[in-house]
Amino acid sequence: MSNGPAGHVARSTVRPYRETDRRAPIRTFLRTADGVPVDSVYDPGMAVYEPRPDASRTPSRDLVFVVAHGFTGDVDRPHVRRVAGVLRGYGAVLTFSFRGHGRSGGRSTVGDKEVLDLAAAVERARALGHTRVVTVGFSMGGSVVLRHAALHPGAVDAVVSVSAPARWYYRGTAPMRRLHWLVTRPEGRLVGRYGLRTRIHHRDWDPVPLSPVESVPRIAPTPLLIVHGDRDAYFPLDHPRMLAEAAGDHGELWVEPGMGHAENAADDALLARIGQWVLSRPPAGAAS
Repeated sequence: MSNGPAGHVARSTVRPYRETDRRAPIRTFLRTADGVPVDSVYDPGMAVYEPRPDASRTPSRDLVFVVAHGFTGDVDRPHVRRVAGVLRGYGAVLTFSFRGHGRSGGRSTVGDKEVLDLAAAVERARALGHTRVVTVGFSMGGSVVLRHAALHPGAVDAVVSVSAPARWYYRGTAPMRRLHWLVTRPEGRLVGRYGLRTRIHHRDWDPVPLSPVESVPRIAPTPLLIVHGDRDAYFPLDHPRMLAEAAGDHGELWVEPGMGHAENAADDALLARIGQWVLSRPPAGAAS
């Protein structure tokens, strides 16, 4: 993006990408507050330029997306890499594998202790110098980004939750009944370990964590976007509507026609719209 002769900023949010702008991703293990090693990949992304009212200021490259995958995902899954590939057109991207997933240590608690994994990733993003950190979560990751923002006010500048449940222990659909079998039964956890590369903790929640719908009111004034497909086979539309009602004026709801569940169902056009939505939001005042 260039300035005109009178110093006016050109009317474009993203400068055309050149291959010379690309830098190599960095893979490293993070350490959570409870000592779990978490596999992460940081992609500096494309050079993103945003117009600013003060033409004397340099273009901004301060934005990073921290992507929280769904249950049984990890940083090496093709759908997670595709999400990162689209979002890096709008800023840097930090992806990571939740505990019990992929190369990360520990065992999955299906949305409870995973808040510590996300917190470690957000802290990593801040340590890399980014002043605008946006969390984008899918399904289980969608519930985690909501709870993280509620438990850590001001830690992030915006939150995007895609295909998230509103409440715990939901068994109203066949896929969720199968998921509960996977999590609660010994034979199900064996399938998770050897068939899905996901190691699941055998203990029940104690105490039961704050639910997503209870978390949402605590997120304000941080901008919140809730995205859900009208063909989601896991969570019907009463879930996003409950979340949106709890969010009130500070939340925005997109119900996507024809969309199914989570990363696999979020096409490139939707991911691009999410990136544009983030760029259009003013920073929430999070401390660097």
